[in-house]
Amino acid sequence: MSRWRNAWIAASIGIAASSAFVAIPAKASTFSLVVDYTCTGGIAGSAEVKLKARVQIPTAVQVGSMLKLGWSVEHVGAPRFKSPDYYAEGARVSLVGNVKLDGAWNGTLEAHGSEDQAALKPNQPLVAPEGLSSEAHMTEEGVIKLTPQGMTVDFVPPAGEITVNNDDPRVKYDAGWHSSGLTPPEYGDHLRDVHTTSTRTDEAVIRFRGTGFEYIGREMPGVGRARVIVDDDASAIVDPTKDPNGNPTNATKGNISLWERKDLPYGEHVVRVRAIDEGKDVHLDAFKLHTREMIDPPTEHKSTCAVTNNPGTVEITVGGGTSSPDPSETPPNSPDPTPTNTNTGDPDPTATTTPPNRHVPWPSGSHVGVVVPGSSKTPTPTATASAGPTATNYKAAQVDTTPLGGVDTGEAPDQGTGSYALIAGGSLLLMGSAAGGLLVRRRRAGHAGGTDR
Repeated sequence: MSRWRNAWIAASIGIAASSAFVAIPAKASTFSLVVDYTCTGGIAGSAEVKLKARVQIPTAVQVGSMLKLGWSVEHVGAPRFKSPDYYAEGARVSLVGNVKLDGAWNGTLEAHGSEDQAALKPNQPLVAPEGLSSEAHMTEEGVIKLTPQGMTVDFVPPAGEITVNNDDPRVKYDAGWHSSGLTPPEYGDHLRDVHTTSTRTDEAVIRFRGTGFEYIGREMPGVGRARVIVDDDASAIVDPTKDPNGNPTNATKGNISLWERKDLPYGEHVVRVRAIDEGKDVHLDAFKLHTREMIDPPTEHKSTCAVTNNPGTVEITVGGGTSSPDPSETPPNSPDPTPTNTNTGDPDPTATTTPPNRHVPWPSGSHVGVVVPGSSKTPTPTATASAGPTATNYKAAQVDTTPLGGVDTGEAPDQGTGSYALIAGGSLLLMGSAAGGLLVRRRRAGHAGGTDR
C-alpha cells in the first residue's frame, strides 16, 4: 500500500510541475503579405522577370509613431534584369514598391531600395536590391487599409567617362583600316597603338549609350581630313594638321581630342569617322564616351512590375496611445453614452460611463485585421474594455504572421481560458501532493513510535 501511495504522490508532483511550463500564446507583432510580381520592358529585356516580395506590416501602431513597412524581394525562376550596355562601376538598380492607403489616410506609400553595380557588359545580369523600406508618421486615429500595388525597377547609368581603345571589339572597321602595332612612346598614343586608313570613304564605327563622346587621334603634318558623323549629323570635318587655334602643327602628338560632342540626349548613338582625302592617312587612337549625371532615371531602362496574385488587404486601426479614456468625454459622432448604472434615483458617485469603441484603446495600442482575398466582406475591428487581456483573431490568405516569443506558425491563437484551467488544476494537484507527503511523514513517525498497524 505504501508503494502505491508513494507512486501517486510522485505522479502528482510531476503533473503539478508540468503545469508551470504552460506558455501563454505569443502575440503576433507583424504580418508578412506575400506579393508576386511579373516585370516587363526596360532592363527586363524580352523576357518576363518574376519577383516575390514579402511586405512586413507592424500590428502595433499609435498616434505619434511611425508606420514602418519592410520589404524583402527575391527572384523567382531564371530570368534576371540585364545590363543594356557597357558601363563603368557605379551604375545603380533601384526598386520602388507601392502600397495603397485607404481610410483615415489616402494615397500611396512608396518603399525604396537600390543597389550599386560593378563594371558591366551588355546582357550581364544585374544585382537587384533585396530589401526596401518605407515609413509614414501617424498623426491621428483611424482605420487604414493597406493594399500592395505595382512596382517599378529603374537603371541609372554612372556619370563620368570611359575610354574605348581602337582595338576594342566595339569599334567596327571597313576593310582599308589596319593596326599600326606598337608606336613610338614619344608620340604619346593611348596604349601606344592606333588604327590607320588612307582609303577615301573608309569608316570606323562605334555604337554606345551615353550623352557625349570624343574622337581621339593624332595631330601631325601631312595627314588627311576626317568627317565625324553623329547619328544623322554629318556636318563635322576634322583637319588634324592644325592645332586647336587653327595653326599648322609641325610635330606628332598622339592621344589628342580632335572632336567632341557632350550635349547629346541620353540614349543609343552611332558615331562614324570617315576618311575624306584619298592617299592620306587618318588615325583613330580611341573614343571617350561620356554620360552626364541624370536627375531622373532614363525611361528606356524602366521595367514595370504588375501584381500577379491576390495578396489581400491589411487593416490597421491607429490607436490614441495607452492612456485611459476620459469617462466624461462626449464623442461628437455618436449617440449619448449609456451609463452602466441603471438606477434612476440619486446619482451614484461610483457610476461610470462607457465611451464609444473608438475611444477605448487596444491593449497593444492597435488592431490589425486581414481581408481575405476574394471575400466581399471586410472585417470590422471592435474594441471592448475588459479587465483581462484582449486577443485579436487573425485570418489571412498568403499572409505570414511572425509572433514575438513564439514559433513562426502563421497565426497567433486565441487566448482562451483553457491554459488558466490547466494551471489551476496543476495547483490543486500540487496541494494534494503536499498533503500526501504529510500523511507519509505521519505514518513513518507512527512506526518509529512502535505503533503496529
